[in-house]
Amino acid sequence: MDRFIDDLPPMDLMRSEKMMFVQLIIPVESAQRAVSYLGELGLLQFRDLNSDKSPFQRTFVNQVKRCGEMSRKLRFFKEQINKAGLQSSVHPVSGPDLDLEELEIQLAEHEHELIETNSNSEKLRQTYNELLEFKMVLQKAGGFLVSSNGHAVAEETELSENVYSMNDYADTASLLEQDIRAGPSNQSGLRFISGIICKSKVLRFERMLFRATRGNMLFNQAPADEEIMDPVTAEMVEKTIFVVFFSGEQARTKILKICEAFGANCYPVSEDLTKQRQIIREVLSRLSELEATLDAGIRHRNKALTSIGFHLTKWMNMVRREKAVYDTLNMLNFDVTKKCLVGEGWCPIFAKAQIQEVLQRATFDSNSQVGTIFHVMDSMESPPTYFRTNRFTNAFQEIVDAYGVARYQEANPAVYAVITFPFLFAVMFGDWGHGICLLLGALVLIAQERKLSNQKLGSFMEMLFGGRYVLLLMSLFSIYCGLIYNEFFSVPFHIFGGSAYRCRDTTCSDAYTAGLVKYREPYPFGVDPSWRGSRSELPFLNSLKMKMSILLGVTQMNLGIILSYFDARFFGSSLDIRQESEVILYLGARYQFVPQLIFLNSLFGYLSLLIIIKWCTGSQADLYHILLLLLATVAVPWMLFPKPFILRKLHTERFQGRTYGILGTSEMDLEVEPDSARQHHEDFNFSEIFVHQMIHSIEFVLGAVSNTASYLRLWALSLAHSELSTVFYEKVLLLAWGYDNLVIRLVGLAVFAFATAFILLMMETLSAFLHALRLHWVEFQNKFYHGDGYKFRPFSFALINDEED
Repeated sequence: MDRFIDDLPPMDLMRSEKMMFVQLIIPVESAQRAVSYLGELGLLQFRDLNSDKSPFQRTFVNQVKRCGEMSRKLRFFKEQINKAGLQSSVHPVSGPDLDLEELEIQLAEHEHELIETNSNSEKLRQTYNELLEFKMVLQKAGGFLVSSNGHAVAEETELSENVYSMNDYADTASLLEQDIRAGPSNQSGLRFISGIICKSKVLRFERMLFRATRGNMLFNQAPADEEIMDPVTAEMVEKTIFVVFFSGEQARTKILKICEAFGANCYPVSEDLTKQRQIIREVLSRLSELEATLDAGIRHRNKALTSIGFHLTKWMNMVRREKAVYDTLNMLNFDVTKKCLVGEGWCPIFAKAQIQEVLQRATFDSNSQVGTIFHVMDSMESPPTYFRTNRFTNAFQEIVDAYGVARYQEANPAVYAVITFPFLFAVMFGDWGHGICLLLGALVLIAQERKLSNQKLGSFMEMLFGGRYVLLLMSLFSIYCGLIYNEFFSVPFHIFGGSAYRCRDTTCSDAYTAGLVKYREPYPFGVDPSWRGSRSELPFLNSLKMKMSILLGVTQMNLGIILSYFDARFFGSSLDIRQESEVILYLGARYQFVPQLIFLNSLFGYLSLLIIIKWCTGSQADLYHILLLLLATVAVPWMLFPKPFILRKLHTERFQGRTYGILGTSEMDLEVEPDSARQHHEDFNFSEIFVHQMIHSIEFVLGAVSNTASYLRLWALSLAHSELSTVFYEKVLLLAWGYDNLVIRLVGLAVFAFATAFILLMMETLSAFLHALRLHWVEFQNKFYHGDGYKFRPFSFALINDEED
């Protein structure tokens, strides 16, 4: 048996890649290039040798700061490009390669130019806004003054709508910097202040003025004809023009302070219509000049941003890579001579030749006189777990890793989840009409794979796109199980021939009371369509799906126990001491695998056998034999007692000198198994081992019952999905179709389509997915899977996130 198992071909995903712990001694002159080449290769995970140091105490902290500053500038450019409504080039533009110093100089020049341009534009926009506000205040406030004084005509205060611009505002600045003048020259007469304020502040502003002047004022307001652009946020703000009439110098002081507190801009308005028209003509002229200047500045800035956008992606990738290289170099240590950097890390054994080739190329390209030393070492740490996956298997591996990353070289459940996960989903979601809908969605995602992989998707769409191949297999298995259940949106079809049953008479009046008569061989594939709607439909489908759930559950749990044997055999054979290896293998096989297999199959395996016998022959056998019950009873102490006592005996003999192993050097060990670590034997505590074994045995015994019952969710969800589909079909679609009214039929069809899409295809899919996930995580993986490892995370430029600084 052992020889047969040893001769089996290895599976790529069954065990993680064999890893080795290496040490690199890199000359300083080639260190940056060597780490950069290793980042392109992406097969070496560095270990931080300076974990006790803060980021500011490391060697290359200044280079990291420079890269961080350049990243800030590039983010500033990207924000400016997005704010201007331009688009940066997604694909890097080919051009001459720049080193870090040249790029830093270019980025500083571009940043200085953009900051200066933005500052000038902001000042011009602020001046333009002031003139625009002044123009609107002159328009509206002039009307208030005319109505208050009772003379002049409205036509004389109207302004022609011209195109206004922005330019240098040196001549008109004096108008805005004047003191606010009162209307009449008489200090005891009526005076006014005019200005403009945000529309959202008008009510509070008026209330505050009323309280401050104790009601001795007159407040007039009118909405502004145009919105004002905020020069900082570039948002349009609605404004309101106001004129406050008051009397007295004290009231004037209060009103001005309130205007300042509310951010209201006050502008002088003359009561002389001739002077008003003169000021308006001057303001319109300045607006026109400023607008032309603003347009020219915007065109110049957009041209600069477009030029930057062509190279932005390339520069961001370059800076991101350089920062990652220096972050990695900060994980290395200097040797005693300060001429070499020493690094340690993990890499797969198959990548040894590639890494050495990359290091030699880095030495040659940097003109270094000394090459990099690549040394394989022994380590006390457990190696990281690395599975080589492709686009198809990656999603299934992620499902397993969400529960816990496999221990190094532990049996990988993802190998079996590729088939068992979508199949158990389909058992609960069996309807080949719904399966076709899922298949179409999966095919669309796969057809758009190249396009969607380069886009930023939402969280839901990203999860759906990542599991597109899982969705493909789930839909195919759903079609298969739907054909077995003979359900197409809950409607049975005679796909594989006619039914094996017929009515007792020609009218079929007693088909659903007295039943049907079997007149030929059984339906060749799946459930006979005549069961649908009969009085025996629910008992028959209940029995079928419940027994099928038990069979599937017992089969998958047996697979988990068998995998635990292969794990025990694999880890036992990789130990250094041969006698200990044999004992561990002996204990794992004889006192774990065998009693667990006997206990599970004495109870539920025999039950499954009786189900199969009844299905094949139609005869009923005795439920349990007394011998099987005795075997199940004996298996419990078999799991509990022998293993702790044998381990204590082994420990006692080892330290009394009765058992010896071959003492091998580290060089010999590495030649045989480069990734093997020296075993660290802790103090033996018999009580802890016995309690742990007792907990494990009780957990298995109780879990054998609860896990088997948990697989009945396959029956429950399958029945719920079928009955829910039937309700929507019969009580919505058929009921609406029974009316002659076209509107009712269309409403019924719309409700049926909505219920199918959102309840059956979305909610039921998610429900079946989560239950299949629970069956794999809890009922299947707890038989053999520890999941206490950690992922292999190599230094790779391909794995750097786009959002990383």
